[in-house]
Amino acid sequence: MTQNPLVVGIVIFVVVLAGAFAGWAMRQRVPPHHLTDETKNVVSLSMATVATISALVLGLLISNANSSFIALGGEVTTLSAQILRLDRILHRYGPNADPARETLRQYAKQKSADLFPEDSGDVRLNNLSTYELLQQLEDQILGLKPANARDQWWLGQAMTLAGRIGDARWLMSQQVGQGTPKAFVALLAFWLTSLFASFGLFAPRNATSLVFVTLCAIAVAGAIVMILELEKGVGALVHISPQPMRQAVRALEVDQDEGRVGANASFPLSLPPAHVDLSH
Repeated sequence: MTQNPLVVGIVIFVVVLAGAFAGWAMRQRVPPHHLTDETKNVVSLSMATVATISALVLGLLISNANSSFIALGGEVTTLSAQILRLDRILHRYGPNADPARETLRQYAKQKSADLFPEDSGDVRLNNLSTYELLQQLEDQILGLKPANARDQWWLGQAMTLAGRIGDARWLMSQQVGQGTPKAFVALLAFWLTSLFASFGLFAPRNATSLVFVTLCAIAVAGAIVMILELEKGVGALVHISPQPMRQAVRALEVDQDEGRVGANASFPLSLPPAHVDLSH
């Protein structure tokens, strides 16, 4: 089950802030001789180690998530380019490939709707009907009968691109499904909660301390939300650009419309002869 980044961020914010309040409450119960400067130095040094580890881990997670986000965006751009290239190859093959081109246009339109729906929660990377369109496209390409070596070469190129388009589907679905393990997120939340508890243990109980501790909790929770969103790639807050796929769909539709206009122009309507008045 995919974890909702926003829900995870809210939970971490509440838990971390609760750690700070727990530290404040603990200060009222701890004997005064446990709050000496020596004790404060020991706690500060211990928490500095935890803070360093947490900062390093957050930095590595952000870098890794950003790399995954960029890679996913690159895969979508490559997919759109392969779709356009396949359409051009089928066009060069000749009119016999027109049914395959129409199926390709339907596939591109459906794939764009799967990846970039109006509601970001409706992303469908494994839509069966879209995959069936791709299989239908492959069958139509295989059904073509090349008449010469030129057609045979175009057919080989088309099948190679169709295979790459299928590979991109599986690659994207597998990559989006991979992310930071929940246990690791929970461990990071424990580190941050311990750190904030140490803040509350020695912080004075006033509005200024409360405001800055709350802002700090929002910052770390927001960082984790961004990490999870970047890993997802098609989340509600951060998502890859839909422009490459949408531009590919528009290009295919424009090309199809131009083809229809050209076909109609090849068969002009027979107009009735103009009436010539010779009475004058």
